[in-house]
Amino acid sequence: MITIHTLASGSEGNAALVCAGDVHILVDAGISARRIETALRSLNRLPQALSAVFITHTHSDHTAGLRVLLKHTGAPVFASPAVCAALLRQIPGSASLLRPLCPGDAQAFGSLTVTAFATSHDTPGSMDYRFDCGGASAGILTDTGYVTPEAEAALAGVELLLLESNHDVEWLRSGPYPYSLKQRILGQRGHLSNEDAAAFARRMAECGTRCIVLAHLSRENNTPQRALAVMETALSGLDVTVEVAPRGELSACYGAEVALCRK
Repeated sequence: MITIHTLASGSEGNAALVCAGDVHILVDAGISARRIETALRSLNRLPQALSAVFITHTHSDHTAGLRVLLKHTGAPVFASPAVCAALLRQIPGSASLLRPLCPGDAQAFGSLTVTAFATSHDTPGSMDYRFDCGGASAGILTDTGYVTPEAEAALAGVELLLLESNHDVEWLRSGPYPYSLKQRILGQRGHLSNEDAAAFARRMAECGTRCIVLAHLSRENNTPQRALAVMETALSGLDVTVEVAPRGELSACYGAEVALCRK
């Protein structure tokens, strides 16, 4: 059994807790250490109980709380070599905790295996992760301008998928953002649109995914209702539950079994 709680999901900050038995993995630390600890305590966890921290990339909405968090946990921090090098510069004294992991590498924690894969984002060494424990499987794919072949291959067959559905393309194009920011978000090293996320979700559902949690929604260029409408149209006729992760608070429990995904 694998469960995921998002602690926050959006441009203001991102963090998620992945659990399998006694293994507790924090993916990203983009909110304050205090907020992370408060969320963990509400789940009857402590920072000291974390088995590891996995970082996807170095943008502050994924790393802002890491420096202080590391003062409260001795958990190793896994990330790509480029991200580890950047974190070492940002967090003096962190060398003993950093564990470089390359795309395609797998790391075992008891019965849980975490496999890294490359994403396409405008920062060096960005990666996301797949989680396997016995017959249960889950994956996270956010902060990528398109679905890389590595991501598609790595995530095939996962039961539970935390998937970026960042923006509505037309809303973004007609919105107030500066032109350069619009181009960054729309580019191949930006963020997944609702339509691109939905097309990928359809392919995933056809090969076994049964619960999809939409994540990293833009506050200005999207709404949960819009993202859900696009996703549900794409998944018409398939037995898939779709949720939207809350932006700023602890989510419900999402599980690698469909019964744990709540409508």
